[in-house]
Amino acid sequence: MKAVVFHGIGDIRLDEVPEPQIKDPTDAVIRVTASAICGTDLHMVRGTMGGMEDGTILGHEAVGVVEALGKGVRNLKEGDRVVVPSTIACGYCAYCRAGYHAQCDNANPQGLLAGTAFFGGPKASGPFHGLQAEKARIPFANAGLVKLPDEVSDDEAILVSDIFPTAYFGAELAEIKAGDTVAVFGCGPVGQFVITSAQLLGAGRILAVDSVPSRLEMARTQGAEIIDFNAEDPVATIRDLTGGIGVDRAIDAVGVDAERPHHGPAAKQTDAQQAQFEQELKEIAPENHPQGGHWHPGDAPSQALRWAVESLAKAGTLSIIGVYPPNDRFFPIGQAMNKNLTLKMGNCNHRKYIPMLVNLVHTGVVNPAAVLTQQEPLTAVIDAYQNFDQRKSGWIKVELK
Repeated sequence: MKAVVFHGIGDIRLDEVPEPQIKDPTDAVIRVTASAICGTDLHMVRGTMGGMEDGTILGHEAVGVVEALGKGVRNLKEGDRVVVPSTIACGYCAYCRAGYHAQCDNANPQGLLAGTAFFGGPKASGPFHGLQAEKARIPFANAGLVKLPDEVSDDEAILVSDIFPTAYFGAELAEIKAGDTVAVFGCGPVGQFVITSAQLLGAGRILAVDSVPSRLEMARTQGAEIIDFNAEDPVATIRDLTGGIGVDRAIDAVGVDAERPHHGPAAKQTDAQQAQFEQELKEIAPENHPQGGHWHPGDAPSQALRWAVESLAKAGTLSIIGVYPPNDRFFPIGQAMNKNLTLKMGNCNHRKYIPMLVNLVHTGVVNPAAVLTQQEPLTAVIDAYQNFDQRKSGWIKVELK
């Protein structure tokens, strides 16, 4: 079968690989009918998430049809349409029962303290082969697959595999209450769904920060007040828009590949921080292999965090759902402490949220396909990676060719 395979930083290929087989009684094998590229996949290729093993299949978002089941899977049958939660969880340990599926005691074979297990990730996360393939093995399938109503299309369901749950998780971490003013840093696919989720939780105002015109326009279409960090200083603008107070809640939907402004008033300020950003990148991504215009890590790993802390009102809450690798140690802790900020962060507990979000889509409360900056047609997968890497596309469904 065909699959997208990691061969090294800056080197991914569409390979022929063996088809997956049932290994454990709680396994399932699915035929993948839809998959997508996430910013987390780019971290692996850019080198800002290290520890990847050569030969690992990439991808952690999928919709599919059950083709085979282990004898321990009792809630599914062959032929069921399913969506796959991106993080892997047993469903029965104390953490899973409490809704902390991303901290499952049993899913990660590296041990109790190894952290989140997920598809298509580095050795520390399993490793587990990913979902950008024609077929995939799903461990703990009774918890790791969620059945789909016939009325929910693949294009809708693929967004409920990772993007929408991660965004909702981020909005919930931010402790948004009715009437709150919320700043969203990063308006890619996850950021767009953060805006949607903040509205579902009753936010009064949403300020959206990015520099890509299509992303900002979609944020404005959703009702957010937009801020282009290449045209104005986002912190100064947020303070101006809030009467000098700042926002109640801030959500970092960017992560380690953040970029600093290269134009406008904010660029003059961050120029002075360039040496610090370069040192951060050297430590976080000691190995990277840019190729022409592709696979360049972000040039300011802590930029979104710095802006978020500066933009928050005293005693505000910062939610971090953008991905940061374990070796990242750069955070403005002094500023955060002296403002009495609450910090909440983590990998999404996908299995906790997916059934509820599938129901919101099924009942028409949310139309996922409308909450996108761009949707590209089926395309050659390596080209799709390159387009996504250069922010030419907001969301891509890919065909393995």
